[in-house]
Amino acid sequence: MEENKQNEIKEIILKHALYNAIKFDGKANEKAIIGKIISEKQELKKDMKNIVKEIKNIVKQVNSLSIEEQTNKLKKIAPEMLLEKKKEKKHEISLPNAEKGKVIMRFAPSPSGPLHIGHAYVLLLNSELCKMYDGELIIRIEDTNPANIYPDSYKLIVEDAKWITKNNVSDVVIQSDRLETYYDYAEKLIEMGKAYVCTCNPDKFREYITKKHPCPCRELPVEEQQKRWEKMFVEYKPGEAVLRIKTDLNNPNPAMRDWPAFRIVEHTHPRTKDKYRVWPLMNFSVAIDDHELGITHTIRAKDHMDNEKKQRYLYNYFNWNMPTHLYVGRINFKDLKISSTETRLAIERKEYGGWDDIRLPFIRALKRRGYQPEAFVRYALDIGISQNDKTVTKQEFFKSLNAFNREIIDKIANRYFFISDPVEITIEN
Repeated sequence: MEENKQNEIKEIILKHALYNAIKFDGKANEKAIIGKIISEKQELKKDMKNIVKEIKNIVKQVNSLSIEEQTNKLKKIAPEMLLEKKKEKKHEISLPNAEKGKVIMRFAPSPSGPLHIGHAYVLLLNSELCKMYDGELIIRIEDTNPANIYPDSYKLIVEDAKWITKNNVSDVVIQSDRLETYYDYAEKLIEMGKAYVCTCNPDKFREYITKKHPCPCRELPVEEQQKRWEKMFVEYKPGEAVLRIKTDLNNPNPAMRDWPAFRIVEHTHPRTKDKYRVWPLMNFSVAIDDHELGITHTIRAKDHMDNEKKQRYLYNYFNWNMPTHLYVGRINFKDLKISSTETRLAIERKEYGGWDDIRLPFIRALKRRGYQPEAFVRYALDIGISQNDKTVTKQEFFKSLNAFNREIIDKIANRYFFISDPVEITIEN
């Protein structure tokens, strides 16, 4: 009787260990299955010391098997668990207020380097939704900060985006080509009395705005504002003048009060050189472009929620319909360095061979390692559109990506075996 009970416990441990191993790249995690085992047989909680010892032994045996052997073994003792694996919950994504054939979305990186694994998540959510709704995906390179641009990025970003989306890119737009458009809208706002050129000392302006008082520049007549706007292009020095959008000075959030739309930057731009010195800030250029390009839906990090409120002022002033904005939480890669700026410096120091160095978490490096675009798609869809922040270790990320990639490779790969440096032997009898 006691032997039967022990065999039953071993079988429970074995099936959960096999299922966990199949699910995670062929390697079971003993800590991950303890809860499953206790959940199935509550009385085992009383004998945890012996149970943990048995789990360790069985996990060691399971991890010595190939995934094929693990699967075959689980088929024999608990085939229903394999069916359960196939039915595992998948995140479904969809767009509110969407009409098939009329969806236009955008992915908007800054050109500080090529795309990395953090970019892939949001880019692929956009791409898959555009496929689902027969929509268009625009890559918009936001390069209105001349001081933080890596010139090769323009080419690298587009190449990476086309590869990982399997050419699901409808158009590429570069903001530095659109300065005159931004100027036109700025002049309209000045004429409407909705924007003004502020020459206040930044500390003094902050003092006004904190007390919910207008600065002296705000009440100057339109004609004076137009003259000041012209002087931003030829006379004022960087930091001496900014164009501000008039907002509600009683807004409880000080950052919403009369936010800046244009500033003077004399840093040479890699594309436009020294042609322009008045550059739009992000909230202005984004709002204008989203309207001009007919963007219907966006997906962006949830820390842009306040930016949506700022941009809404422009939509209201021009009487435009605002896109439907969806937000996602951040994926914090715990032990993976995905900073383009830091990586660029490391490449310059010859610590890496280039952006496709297989040690880097950038798209072109992972492409070189043999990862397929569909593996990244599966990863993005597995997380879905969620505002929950997620912290992921390098091991966890690659365990998921490897599992997705293996399933894809197994369907398309021709497998070959070879013997390196063969030695001929003769077998007698």
